[in-house]
Amino acid sequence: MNTHHLSPMSKLEIVINGDDVASIDAVLRASGAVGYTVLGSVAGLGHSGFHQGSLYFNDRDTQRMVVCVVAEDRVDGVVEALREFFRTHAGVLFVSPTFVSRPEYFQ
Repeated sequence: MNTHHLSPMSKLEIVINGDDVASIDAVLRASGAVGYTVLGSVAGLGHSGFHQGSLYFNDRDTQRMVVCVVAEDRVDGVVEALREFFRTHAGVLFVSPTFVSRPEYFQ
């Protein structure tokens, strides 16, 4: 892949309970992230078994994935804030390198 016209960033994928979205929003904003996307009703198999929410009663009973792209100079602070959040909340964080075409959107 030719990346010389793209800017390196870090992509955070955060899987949480649906009722923790507002808390994650606060953590991300306070630690320097400028935006994110929430994917609803995700499911998966982890160390404690299969997790799948249900939209039957409300959307807060589902698992959510929050995808956030962060500039390299902010990623350490954001990751540390999320690690602190996960000391008292269920969920998982994935961090991977990525490239973006419009870096000004992430400043």
